[in-house]
Amino acid sequence: MKVLITGGSGRLAKYVVRELEQDYELVLFSRSRPPEDRAHLTWIQGDLNCFQDCQRAAEGVQGIQHLGAVPYPVDHPQIRTQAAGREIPAFDMTMRTNIMGAYYLMQAAVQAGVKVVVMAGSNCALGHGYRISDRPFPIHYLPIDEEHPSDVEDSYSYSKLVGEELLASFTRAYSIRTSVTRPAGICPPERRKAMAENAQPATGWSDWLWGWVASEDVAWAHRALMEKAEELPPHDVYFINGADTTASEESRELVARFRPNLLPLAQGLKGHQSFISTEKARRAFGYQARCTWREYL
Repeated sequence: MKVLITGGSGRLAKYVVRELEQDYELVLFSRSRPPEDRAHLTWIQGDLNCFQDCQRAAEGVQGIQHLGAVPYPVDHPQIRTQAAGREIPAFDMTMRTNIMGAYYLMQAAVQAGVKVVVMAGSNCALGHGYRISDRPFPIHYLPIDEEHPSDVEDSYSYSKLVGEELLASFTRAYSIRTSVTRPAGICPPERRKAMAENAQPATGWSDWLWGWVASEDVAWAHRALMEKAEELPPHDVYFINGADTTASEESRELVARFRPNLLPLAQGLKGHQSFISTEKARRAFGYQARCTWREYL
C-alpha cells in the first residue's frame, strides 16, 4: 500500500514514518526538504495551498496521513502584537492552509481514488486554548469527551473544528473513509525529559488543561486508524492524549485550588488523570497512552 504523508518534513511525521515505513511504501509531501532521517524516502516538494501540488502528491496513493498544517492562529491579536518588528506569515495563512489546503488535498484524493484519510486535528477544536475574549472556556463536565460542546474563538481552533466536518462531507459524498485525531501538546522524548526536569507547582489555571501526548502514541493511533478503517465508522473524531496531565499536582487538587466552582464535576477524577478522556478511542481501536513524562522524574 502506498501512503502519502503531508507535512512530511515536520516533527510528527518523523514518528509516523517510523511507525509505517517497514510495512508501507511512503511518499512525503512538504514545502521543505525532509531531514536526514527521512532522506531515503520519496519526497514531493509542494504546498497544500496549491491544488496542482496536491494532485501530484496524491497520484497513485491508496492512503493519506494528513499531518500538514499551520500549527497556531497567525492572526491572533496577542501573537501579532508579540511579533511586532519580526516577520510573520500573512494574517490569513492559518485559515488558507488548514481549511483550503485540506479541501485541495481531499479533492485530489477523490481524483486519485484514495480509500482512507487520517488527519491530525487538534484538541483545540474545543476552543479552550488561544482564547481571545475575557470569557473562560465553559466546561460542562469532566473529563471532557468528543461530545462536549465547542466554544472556539480563534482561527486555528476554528480551522481544526471545521476541518473535521470537511472530511466528514467527503466521506458522505465520496465514501472515502476518514478519521481525525485530536492530540494535545505533542511531545517527543526530549520534550518529555525537559518537562520532568523543569516541573514546578502550578501557579494558576491552565487554559490548555495541562494536556499532552507522546509523539509515539499519536503515530501509533494514526497507524491503527488507517489499518482498521473498514472496522470503524466511515468518519469519526477521536481525542488522543496522555493518560495524565503535565502538572505535578493531582487533577482534583488543581480544580480545588483554581476553579473550585468545577469541583462537583471533578469528583470522578483520580490522581493525575487527564481532563480529556480517550475512552472513545480505546473502545474504537484499542488506543492506550503508552508513554508518560513522569518516568523521567
